[in-house]
Amino acid sequence: MNYSERQIGIVCILAAAMLWGTTGTAQAFAPPGSDPLVIGALRLLTGGAILCAVSAWRHEFGRWRDWNWFLVAAAAFCIGSFQLCFFASVRLTGVAVGTMVAIGSGPLLGGLLGHFCFGERLTLRWCLATLLAVAGCLLLVSGGAAMSVNVWGVALALGAGVGYGGYNFLLKALLSGPVQHPPRSVAALATGGGALLLLPVLGRLDWNWLMQGRSLAVVAHLGLATLALSYWLLTQGLQRLPATTVVTLGLAEPVTATLLGLLVLGERLQGQAALGVTLVFAGLLVLVCPLPHKEQKNEQGTA
Repeated sequence: MNYSERQIGIVCILAAAMLWGTTGTAQAFAPPGSDPLVIGALRLLTGGAILCAVSAWRHEFGRWRDWNWFLVAAAAFCIGSFQLCFFASVRLTGVAVGTMVAIGSGPLLGGLLGHFCFGERLTLRWCLATLLAVAGCLLLVSGGAAMSVNVWGVALALGAGVGYGGYNFLLKALLSGPVQHPPRSVAALATGGGALLLLPVLGRLDWNWLMQGRSLAVVAHLGLATLALSYWLLTQGLQRLPATTVVTLGLAEPVTATLLGLLVLGERLQGQAALGVTLVFAGLLVLVCPLPHKEQKNEQGTA
């Protein structure tokens, strides 16, 4: 891998993660009367339809019998449940806490899934990261009055973390299967399937709310920027960088969400809530950041 290709990959992943980090803030700008479940469904429907259309146009789906449809359905269920839990948690507990708990807990909960369902070994570093994240969540629940931290909001954020971790695990399983599917087509089927699962939620849609200019702008941003464009950027980055580097760069998402929550929405981190968010973020850092010599070895082995 030459230097310029690596730099392009880094820029793509950072841009994708920063777009994901704007999701909760965009919801906060929706007009009064918005339904977080409907917003999540509209985001998935818009972005999933675009990804499916692009993949079909580029003939990336291949033969339908080559797909493991059980894994596709499971991935669709995970990403659909993530939308519902995440948007509801952000509404209840704020952008900074909701995003930090949901995204920060995803790799940790994914590790548990891999251990108990697929026999993967849990390392000492993983255990330390889990301890930090669980302690941080407990502090958020018990001491977040300054941010109006809601217990149910944190629980929903953890549910979103399960969906996030499960979706990534299933995506990896699909990409590493006997048939090598293009990454964008895998993301297209997962998001498109998730959108179909959430179609009943659209029965709650208030068309008068949706027809407002600000509502259309929020839905367009969520569908086009935070899903369709971000996943296109993700596929570009994955073609140029090893997976370990991509995961580490993904930390830009909770960082972006937290900064937007503090600077744009006026949320505050004080006392135990501030320490809780710090511990969750520290746990994620411990989990995904490799040692320098190991990172260098991975870069050389996967370039």
